[in-house]
Amino acid sequence: MNIHKNARLTPVGRALMISRIENEGWPVARAAAASGLSSRCAYRWLARHRGGDRCLNDRSSAPRRCPRKVAAELQARIEGMRRQRLTGPAIARGLGMARSTVGLVLRRLGLGKLKSLEPKSPVIRYERGRPGEMIHLDIKKLGRINGPGHRFTGRGPGTHNLGKGWDFLHVCVDDASRLAYTEILDTEGQDDATAFLNRAVAWLASHGVQVERVMTDNGACYRSKQFAAALRSIQARHVRTRPYTPRTNGKAERFIQTSLREWAYARSYRSSVERTQAAKAWIQDYNLKRPHSGIAGLTPWQRVNNLLGNDT
Repeated sequence: MNIHKNARLTPVGRALMISRIENEGWPVARAAAASGLSSRCAYRWLARHRGGDRCLNDRSSAPRRCPRKVAAELQARIEGMRRQRLTGPAIARGLGMARSTVGLVLRRLGLGKLKSLEPKSPVIRYERGRPGEMIHLDIKKLGRINGPGHRFTGRGPGTHNLGKGWDFLHVCVDDASRLAYTEILDTEGQDDATAFLNRAVAWLASHGVQVERVMTDNGACYRSKQFAAALRSIQARHVRTRPYTPRTNGKAERFIQTSLREWAYARSYRSSVERTQAAKAWIQDYNLKRPHSGIAGLTPWQRVNNLLGNDT
């Protein structure tokens, strides 16, 4: 129950006031004064209690009768038309009703937005059993900076400190261990994406991880012949995400969110160069020191060595 912001008493306080009057023999005026109420208000709560309404909660403010309430049959017709993906104005025209009334009914039914018409896809969580069985690749575009931006200085004249161009954060995350490798490159084209893949695979191999599958989205760089040739050279299978479904590549997406929160936007940087230099220390801390809730509080370094049977 939501207590009114100006209410003097809660149901517990009302019960205490009634108990003082009936069980302890307090005069109504004295009990009302002790509770911060007028005698008239105290008599009203006492009458409600003695009249058989033993519940001292607030009553609903909804009217008992609604002569103009939309009939259940008409609400069912509105719902049926909405489930055929008709808009509120189209339903109103078809039924000869006011658009505001139809909108009210749709919001009450929870069908005000089109996405409500389709059930949410079930969350499918998966995790590969061994390091390298699948790695996730993705790219995040970051505007180059030449001073603190509006996140730290606020919006206003002279606070737009983006430099010309973009930095591209290329990320590689191992599915089983969450071990991550990143680089900040000048482009998101096929040359940089392919070179990043080769360096990431070599870095993982130096830690005993053999890559078997590579998951990416459907970006142009990942659909290039150059990238496909690199995959064939390392004998890895290419797994693409479903179009317009970023959650399919969820581990890379989640890693990017974490990196933005804990590195890119964690503090003010004077330049893109300083931000890039800070990334090296952060990714090392992520792999070696930062506990990961998705792998039972272990660090990615501990996880990969546990799965590989190495002593850490």
